[in-house]
Amino acid sequence: MNKQLLISEFLTTPWALMPERLQAMTGILTRWSVGEAASEKTMFQINADRVIRDTRKQMAAANSGSSIAVLPLYGVITQRANMVDDISGPGCTSTQQFCTALRQLLADSSVGQILIDIDSPGGSVYGVSELAHEIIQAREQKAVIAIANSLAASAAYWIGCSASEFYVTPGGEVGSIGVWQAHFDYSKAFEEDGVKPTLISAGKFKVEGNPYVPLDEQAQAFMQSRVDDYYNAFVQAVSVGRGASIQDVQTGMGEGRILGAQAALAQNMVDGIATYDEVLAKMQANVRGNTLSNQSQLKRARNALALI
Repeated sequence: MNKQLLISEFLTTPWALMPERLQAMTGILTRWSVGEAASEKTMFQINADRVIRDTRKQMAAANSGSSIAVLPLYGVITQRANMVDDISGPGCTSTQQFCTALRQLLADSSVGQILIDIDSPGGSVYGVSELAHEIIQAREQKAVIAIANSLAASAAYWIGCSASEFYVTPGGEVGSIGVWQAHFDYSKAFEEDGVKPTLISAGKFKVEGNPYVPLDEQAQAFMQSRVDDYYNAFVQAVSVGRGASIQDVQTGMGEGRILGAQAALAQNMVDGIATYDEVLAKMQANVRGNTLSNQSQLKRARNALALI
């Protein structure tokens, strides 16, 4: 496939992603499409084992002997396939694989709390709503805390605000509440090159929005309706997660912009500003507090039995 068409097909997916971050991804995709990335790992080969492995490494290193698991959410977010680490970027995280890791941690009796460590510009909208719902359900079983360390934008913010508590590092950023997609019109370029595509299709709208012709008003209206649907779901999720009204989410919280830590706190987009270590220490203090409380309750029960 022509590399320009491959990229345009890639970009027509609805994205909850910082637009400027997609430029780096298209660069990687271009190199891959022409075979220049042959020395890199296969583009879509990461599996859930890596997410689990990374989680346990951090858990052992930072939380030895405690019941806190650190679950990383790094890079561009996709549903199933991961673009593995490239020399120019941090790779991708699959929502499906993240769910697998989250469920394993929920089933692990040694884990009392989960910290989602986020550093992501967002990604595809596919699978994000489902993951956010999984996190909300997980909160009924265990405390799930999230931190933007140092970026939680678009889909990453959607996921992060579903946690019980959400923090941002002092130098971090959150927001970019919005959805977008692109359409590329290559008809003039093809005409200049003497290329005239002919599409054979069935179904009234089957080839609607294709890149070989200018985008007509009806096709654009339908694309806008798709973007609006995802945006409304995003806004609803933020409203629930942050305990804010739909109006406050739409007219405040950056209106699609990224906000720094202080501005985000003022807009009720996060619960506080703290470093990763400070959030971890707070969670560890909760573990100790719960342990002392349980011991106290046990002591009172034993004393009561002794009186009987």
